[in-house]
Amino acid sequence: MSTNRTLEGSCLCGAVTYEVEDAFRYALNCHCTDCRKATGAAFKPIAGIEAEKLSITSGADTVLRYGGDRPEDSYDIHCGKCGSLLYSIVQKGTRANVSLGTLTDAPSIRPTMHIFVGSKAPWYEITDDLPQYERFP
Repeated sequence: MSTNRTLEGSCLCGAVTYEVEDAFRYALNCHCTDCRKATGAAFKPIAGIEAEKLSITSGADTVLRYGGDRPEDSYDIHCGKCGSLLYSIVQKGTRANVSLGTLTDAPSIRPTMHIFVGSKAPWYEITDDLPQYERFP
């Protein structure tokens, strides 16, 4: 049995809720064009975890899957009512990148780097001391 605590998260309207173990492998701020467009923000803070450690607890019938149709494709999970980007499934379906802003509970992990700063918004200046990578580290 896992000793990690369980965190709760939800979309903006509350139609979709989820639980995830507080056992994230990494946390980072992604500045790629896709993440900026998906969030409408300068970057997307995410934390990655094994996909099986995340489960939708309510509103599964309202989620919208955006992205690839094949099992090996990456895709995003949004609330079908309010549009909130809850998480992305990546690495051939094995990893969930949780949008940190959708967590109701604070995770124990904090972002440790900025990635894809080569395509960051030109109007945004990174002002912290976290390492910055043009693409993946």
